Amino acid sequence: MSFTAEVRDELARCAPTCEYCDLATLAALVRVCGTLSITGRGRRLTVTTETGAVARTMIMLTHKVLKLKTELTPRRSVLHKVRNYLISLPEQPGLDKALVLLGVLDRKGDLVRGIPRHVVARPCCRKAYIRGALIAGGFVADPRGDFHLEIAVQGEEYARALAALIGKEGVHARVNQRRSTYAVYIKSAEDICRLLAAAGAVGSVGDIEDARAMKLVKNDVNRKVNAEVANQNRTAGAAQHQMELIEELERRGLIDTLPVALRSFCELRRAHPDLSLRDLGQLAEPPLSKSALYHRVLRLEKLLGEHETGA
Repeated sequence: MSFTAEVRDELARCAPTCEYCDLATLAALVRVCGTLSITGRGRRLTVTTETGAVARTMIMLTHKVLKLKTELTPRRSVLHKVRNYLISLPEQPGLDKALVLLGVLDRKGDLVRGIPRHVVARPCCRKAYIRGALIAGGFVADPRGDFHLEIAVQGEEYARALAALIGKEGVHARVNQRRSTYAVYIKSAEDICRLLAAAGAVGSVGDIEDARAMKLVKNDVNRKVNAEVANQNRTAGAAQHQMELIEELERRGLIDTLPVALRSFCELRRAHPDLSLRDLGQLAEPPLSKSALYHRVLRLEKLLGEHETGA
């Protein structure tokens, strides 16, 4: 089961906080993945989904809240070879009233483009509406990869209304157009956890937090390893430069003319070509600091430069 499916399944099992929360959840389900059509037999509301949690929630809440008859048609896509469900509310007494109650139509019978206030009047109903939107069209990436949550919806006005509703939970959601649909999306791990917690997916939040903690540990280890490798490369490069400097001094016959301190450094470096200056200093008699050895390297470079100028 994908992580998105796990999140949707957890959300579908959440209990309502007040008597109007179920209506808010159902209203979001209908708006996100529903279609209202008008035929010779009257109006018909249909919801098409590939997710069993959406189908179950849609049917259960329709019977519980609206007391309306539903028709379920399981189908299998020949092209994609996946099962999908068609839930229909055919023309029947009470359907028009239900469409107004759900915020699909206003009292004049016109389509509502945003989110009606009466559906999300209470804070708990606002959370329930977001829960329904996530169940219907939500996608949550596996937290072991990138952090990403989005809800695919129809219509820019509705997308921005949903983003504004999410904003009331202290979560910043953006809107992006994708062909004929709009995506309300979040890429911050903190905001994703905050939204899922508000919607009721506490278990999924725990999974994200665990994955996030693991990422932080891995990133910290990688950062330390990279720093260590970089230090080793710098040390190796510096040691190689010092060996080349000593070889050039020897080629020019200058080694035996060096002061005792510089000559002892050359002997120590030749004996230990891979050590850092700090470690090399610990082997000197008496031990020397990294700074002291570095200044000896600078003196060797200066002597070689003066010899080249004189030559």
